[in-house]
Amino acid sequence: MKSYLAVLGTPGAWRFLLPALCARLPFAMLQIGVLLLVQWSTGSYGWGGVASAAAAVAQAVVGPWTGRLVDRWGQARVLVPQVLVHAVLLGGLLALAQNRAAPLVLVGVGCLAGATVPQVGSMVRARWANVLPPRRVGTAFALESVTDELTFTLAPLLLLPIATAYSPVWGLSLALVMVLAGTLFFAAVRHGAPVPVPAVPGASRTVVLGRRGVPLLAGAMLGVGTVFGSLQVGITALTAELGDPSAAGTVFGTFSAGSLVGGLVYGGLRSAAGRPSRLLLLLSLLAAALLGPALVGSLGLMYGAAAVAGLVIAPCVITGYTLLDALVSAEARTEAYTWLNGSIALGIALGAALSGQLVDRLGAAPAFFVPPVAVALAALAVGLRGALLVPREADEVPGPKVMV
Repeated sequence: MKSYLAVLGTPGAWRFLLPALCARLPFAMLQIGVLLLVQWSTGSYGWGGVASAAAAVAQAVVGPWTGRLVDRWGQARVLVPQVLVHAVLLGGLLALAQNRAAPLVLVGVGCLAGATVPQVGSMVRARWANVLPPRRVGTAFALESVTDELTFTLAPLLLLPIATAYSPVWGLSLALVMVLAGTLFFAAVRHGAPVPVPAVPGASRTVVLGRRGVPLLAGAMLGVGTVFGSLQVGITALTAELGDPSAAGTVFGTFSAGSLVGGLVYGGLRSAAGRPSRLLLLLSLLAAALLGPALVGSLGLMYGAAAVAGLVIAPCVITGYTLLDALVSAEARTEAYTWLNGSIALGIALGAALSGQLVDRLGAAPAFFVPPVAVALAALAVGLRGALLVPREADEVPGPKVMV
């Protein structure tokens, strides 16, 4: 715990961490919230999965370009207008769902809402990379992964009871208030924000996704993202089939809590978390662990299977970010982190869409086979091309700059 305490004791860190947590909770609520909202409005899990997927795909596509704008212009100048537009679009989606708008309209507005989601998680990671020495950055990334899992643990516990007791409209309304307040407060805190590096006229700049090893990491994180999307749909459908829909939040919360514990333990280890062989091992373990939810059929066993699968997923994400940090330069970090965030979001989208279609046609059980297959493919890719994840001497990253 000493390493975590040292990171959390960084002067000024809590000034941006607390509002960032408030802003990031709605990120975890948005995917399942849109799924439930559209399913509630249309009566179809298929349309719910498509809408959730559209929001995540838009975020995955637009997010990295938002990150590039942040690297060039600074966090506050991008965040404030972005969150205001996002709030308007999310409010519009809620109004349309209440009025039973056509499914395609809901999908379109959900897509726009996803495209404008503030990339606060990437910006927090960029701040850590600036304010900490390199030996502490891995611990900070572990802490960030644990924070992500905390949001995925709390989000279902906040959203699903409200959605089942009242309606998904109330759940997403809470997300709307939190993302607006948290993002505006985070943008107002300048401590640790990277100094923007404006584009030089006539100078070329390589897109981060074109750099060595980055596409492979993005593909691996896409496979990891399918776990979240598929389990959200599968668990929601299974608990409904078993006559206990309110249990969906606690089952998925158990999965996220397992990931939180796994991330805490893994992040405190002194062994090298940034080796490609470590990522391969973790992806293989995750694919095997995900067979548990696919093979159990009762609610009681699902709790245990979800917890075991959760233990492995946070270490995969931590290792991915640690490897990425060694592959990109300091002035492109925010964009790089948004590529991984976007890949996870795209994986959530694909998992939710595929699982939603399977639930509509075959029931809940087949939805749980999507994530182990996707993660196994990610492990295969890393096993075949892992050498690309080792940085070359010519790719050494320059030291960070800090805005106080």
